[in-house]
Formats: sequence, C-alpha cells, structure tokens
Amino acid sequence: MQKYFSFLCALPLLLLSLQTVHAQEKITPTDHIEIVGLVENNLDIQIADLEKYNSQTLPDLVITSHKGDYRKELTQLKGILLIDLLKEVVIKADSPKILSEYYLIFEASDGYKVVYSWNELFNSPTGSHVFLITHKSGTDITKMEDRLLVVNTNDIQTGRRHIKSLSKITVKRVD
Repeated sequence: MQKYFSFLCALPLLLLSLQTVHAQEKITPTDHIEIVGLVENNLDIQIADLEKYNSQTLPDLVITSHKGDYRKELTQLKGILLIDLLKEVVIKADSPKILSEYYLIFEASDGYKVVYSWNELFNSPTGSHVFLITHKSGTDITKMEDRLLVVNTNDIQTGRRHIKSLSKITVKRVD
C-alpha cells in the first residue's frame, strides 16, 4: 500500500516533467527576412527597412488551434501587407502565365513552415489579409519576442498560418 501511495505522490511531479520535456522550445526572434529561390536577386529585408512601408491598424485577432480551440488573442495590432514587401521581388518566370505554378514557403527560425501559392497572395482576397506585424500589444517590432510575426487575418483556424519569427521566404515552382 505504501508503494501505491508513493507512486500517487510522485505522479504530479512526473506529469509536470513530461509536460516540460514536450513543451515547444523558445523561438529565436528574427531581425531580417531572406527572400530566396526562383528570384532574380535574393533580397534581405531588415527590420529598419520596414519603416518605408505603410502600416495599417488591424483588429484584435484570436489565435486558434487546428481544431478551432482558443490559444491566445493578439491585441493592438499594426502591420504591413506582405504583398507590399513581395512586390520588390522579381520572380524568374518566362511568362506571367506560369506564375500559377509558383509557391512561396515561409519558414520560421524554429523550422516551422507555411506554404502560400502565388495566386493565393497576388490573385485572390487572401493576399489582402496576410500581414507582417509591426506592433503588438503596444509593443514595437524591435521589442516583440516573436518578431518577425506573420498572420492571416482571414483564416478560420488562425494558428495554422501564424508564423512566429519568420526568417526566410523561398520561391519555388511546381515540378
């Protein structure tokens, strides 16, 4: 009976240690975005470069899991349309017709990846809802722990394409 009691007393500590082992590692904040791949010239956008873009005030955004469960709420948001940044990128394409075969891989500093097609961003309403966040909860981008943060304000399950610490965008073409 004492062994059973000892096990029950140790169980909360065991569960806590297992939870700690499986918790997500802290993401390293990023200070620039590399844009590479099928582009005429690689582009390296620094935080200081973002000042030249128009920033918009955005509504608060609830971040949900892939199942729609509440995760957190982002408040006091300001952001730059991502397509405004991407307009500077010249994609290597023989004709505009084949741009429908292109996609962009957004990669965070921890390796998390999200994919958008060229048409999604530049030929549908989706492109008007993907933002690089420059202010969150009254905090400037230089002090945000999850900078460079990208959100899609039009997603249903917002956590799926919620990219913390964006480090690279790779432009590719379907084989």
